[in-house]
Order: sequence, then C-alpha cells, then structure tokens
Amino acid sequence: MAFKRLDPEDFIVSSDSVTSTVWSNNSPSLNTYFSSSVQTEGTSGPYYLSVYQADSLTDEAAVQFQIAYGNKNGNGGVNFDSSVDFVSPTTTIYGQYRTLVLEDENAEFVFGDSFTGGADNDFYAISIERARYKQSLLPGSLNLILSSSNSNLSELHLTDDSNMVTLPTYYGTMRAYQLISGSDGTSYDGGTGYTPNSGSYGLVLPDIATILLNAAALDDNTSTGGGINLDTDRTADNFGDNPTKLYNAISGSAEFELNSQETLTSDYVFIRARNSEYNYTENPSFISGSTGEVIYPYFINNPQTYPTTVGLYNDSNDLLAVAKLSRPIQKDFTKEALVRVKLDF
Repeated sequence: MAFKRLDPEDFIVSSDSVTSTVWSNNSPSLNTYFSSSVQTEGTSGPYYLSVYQADSLTDEAAVQFQIAYGNKNGNGGVNFDSSVDFVSPTTTIYGQYRTLVLEDENAEFVFGDSFTGGADNDFYAISIERARYKQSLLPGSLNLILSSSNSNLSELHLTDDSNMVTLPTYYGTMRAYQLISGSDGTSYDGGTGYTPNSGSYGLVLPDIATILLNAAALDDNTSTGGGINLDTDRTADNFGDNPTKLYNAISGSAEFELNSQETLTSDYVFIRARNSEYNYTENPSFISGSTGEVIYPYFINNPQTYPTTVGLYNDSNDLLAVAKLSRPIQKDFTKEALVRVKLDF
C-alpha cells in the first residue's frame, strides 16, 4: 500500500441534467385515469382528488397526481362553521398554496401580466405525486389537453412558455412559467398564448411539481375567450365539486405528457501514478513476510504490479471511498497510469 497526497488541480466538479418520464411504468404520456369512489363520495372529494393510472382497487394502481380547488373567499365549499362566512376548505387550499408559492398572506396570484381573477382569485391545482419525480419538472415538456363538449373549443392544448421567455418569473427562489395555449396551433393576444379576457391559463411551478390553472380562463366560453366552459361553481357555502369537473376535462382527452429533470453533481478525482511510483507491493507473493525481502531477485530492479483498487483517505488516514478498476492494470518503471474516479452525489 502506498499513499500520495492529491493536489487541488486533481479535482474537478461537473454537473449533468438527467431527464426521465414522470408517470408510472416509464410511460411518456398518461392516457388512462381513475379516481377512488371512496374519496370521491367522501368529505374530501369535493375539494381534493387523487388520480391513478389504473383502477384504484388493483395492485398496479399508483397515484399519479392530485387535483384541488382553491378560492380566496372560500366559495365553492361548505363553511367550516355555519356562523363564520367565507371560511371553507377552498379557503384553506388557497392559503396553503399562497404560503408555499407567494410567501405572503396578503398577496394574490397573477396570471399573465396583471390578471388576478377578480374577487375570488381562484385556481385549480394539479400536484404531481412526489414519488413520480426526483427533483423537478422539465420546463417545456408539458402537454396537457383538456376537452369539453359544451364550449367553442372542443379541445384546449396547454403548455408552459419556457421556450418564449429568457428568464422565468421567480417567487423567492422558486421558478414560475405562465401556462399558455398554442400547441394546437391556436394563439391568443398577439401570439402570447394568453386568453384575451383572463390573462394566462395559469402557472407552472417546476420546482414543486405543481400546475395552477386559472379558473376564470377555463370558464371563459365567449367566441374569442379560449376557455372550455368548465363552469366552476363559486356558490358560497356549497359543495362545488370542482375537482371532479377538471378531472372529467382531463380524462376526456386522455393525453397528459410531462417529464422530470434531475441535476447530478459529480466530483472527478484524477489519480496519477508516475513511472517511479506504485511499482512495489506488500503482497506475500512479492515480499517475504518474515524478512521483508523481495522473494524473486528479478523484481528488485524490474518489478511489476497490477493495481486493482484506489482508496481515498483523509488526513487522518480514514478510508472515505473506494474505487474498483474494471480490470487490473500493469505497472512498472516504464509505465505511468492515470485513473479517473467519479463520485456522484
């Protein structure tokens, strides 16, 4: 065994972006949708739904994403206390996302340049199940198709505007892209993908794997509105059952494409064995254990070794990492070796 101190130039850090599909079974597109009747008919169903790729009663079923509806004034939900108006589960959902995204209890969500959706400032939230991705969503990979039989648009194709902007909007350190229409060849408001009356179709937040859909934009069913007449129920103190309406719009189209993204940071360590180094070994077949002499005189002036392992130690001689070579390399006074060790973290 021999030790050699590494120099700063022997280290280099590199990062690579790795993309993969989000949905179960590495499917690039989610085409089948199932919900649980237990949840749909339960107390949480009118406000929050889990969506599966297979029947929820089968072993193959796994949650793919969740749908929730949030309303600033609590409309579309039954009040927690009949004596306290405008405080319902939809208020709670709105407050949770406002705290998570805006980090300001007095702020409102802005869709597009300035549209806030009026007094309700409501939205539908699609949260990708945490087990479906590793780090974040891949901007530009979203293709969500919503369908409706009661609107001027039979289908609405949605994606994010990451390919149209130089920098995303930031909420703290969290990236946000506008949700726009355009993948179906239709564009509004001079080609921005926004609706002419209701701003953008929502926000895409890749770092928390969340899509917020502007309810006002989806409801707009004017001749040039660009919505699908989703008919969001904003009645006060009432079970609006709005998540089911969005679920039906998604499942009716049967196409939801999305990829995830992960940044892998690697530390490369270059181990150099010069011609005069690492030519002797303490292996019993080379050195006598009793006398410490070289067993074969031929190896005194012309030794040969076959390194198979590189160990990385700290200054206290504690072994921190071990790198195994794919095959032994021959080393003698006429050869030099360069081993590149890759540490992923």
